[in-house]
Amino acid sequence: MGPPGRRDEDWFTRLYAAEYAHVVRYGQRRLVDADASAELAQEVFVVAWRRRREVPDRSLPWLYGVARRLLANQWRARRTAPDVVPLVDADLPRQGSSSGADATVGVADLRTALATLTELDQEILRLVGWEELTVAEAAGVLGCSRTAAAVRLHRARRRLTAAMSTGTALPVPGPSTLAYARKDS
Repeated sequence: MGPPGRRDEDWFTRLYAAEYAHVVRYGQRRLVDADASAELAQEVFVVAWRRRREVPDRSLPWLYGVARRLLANQWRARRTAPDVVPLVDADLPRQGSSSGADATVGVADLRTALATLTELDQEILRLVGWEELTVAEAAGVLGCSRTAAAVRLHRARRRLTAAMSTGTALPVPGPSTLAYARKDS
């Protein structure tokens, strides 16, 4: 099921120009350091070049999947290190036209509630909400079936709603609790 067309330098240049900013923003929403998100994007495109025959025509979900696995590898490598780079919730989507104070409180509440969720819950919510992927595309990033992704999304939304309504902070899971479901290829 190879993608049509030549996968040469011109193809890669077009892919890079079209998707680089999206991959950087994906990293910015998960990493504290802006330089780290640019480095992540560079690593993603190195993989894309090496595996260019595997990149589907709708490449962005595939690139997000690569970025996710690279981040998971970094977390595993740093699990015992004391200077683990924490995830952040940058660039939260802004909705409505509330006052600045109301928006700040709402974003702070959302960040607090989101931080109480597991990494897998946070990731499915980010992929669908922030990265604007379909459930099927998010399933590809997560390495699971569309049905499993839909169930994860439903449960994550329910847990986020519960966390928002209670307003109580639950313990934030550490990197050792990361549960990445992926298929090795």
